[in-house]
Amino acid sequence: MDIMNGKHRFYVSLAILQVILVVSAILIVNSLIGSVKAADETSNVDPATSMILAISAAVSIVGATIAAGSVIKSVGTAAISALTEREDVFFKAFLVIALGEALAIYGLIVAILLWIKIPDF
Repeated sequence: MDIMNGKHRFYVSLAILQVILVVSAILIVNSLIGSVKAADETSNVDPATSMILAISAAVSIVGATIAAGSVIKSVGTAAISALTEREDVFFKAFLVIALGEALAIYGLIVAILLWIKIPDF
């Protein structure tokens, strides 16, 4: 019974982490969009705002891709090792690798949202 509780806690913590990542991405994008709207309300567009949004989009992609690559490398290696010993753990390993790939997709979505909000684009 203790093993099931550990597995259950692991899956619940993965789900909570995904929700936290989505909420934090939404809050960050909304705060950056708010600062862009404040800059748009003025008559002239500040080039620093465009530069900050472009750099934020690049950092979003780079950070998410590096994190996803690190997760896939470590979890993928462990998953292959586990599959050689027990073939019934394939779905669990595949699920964790898919969640790692979702990190890169979140970074891409945030970068696209930021890129759309760049003035004069």
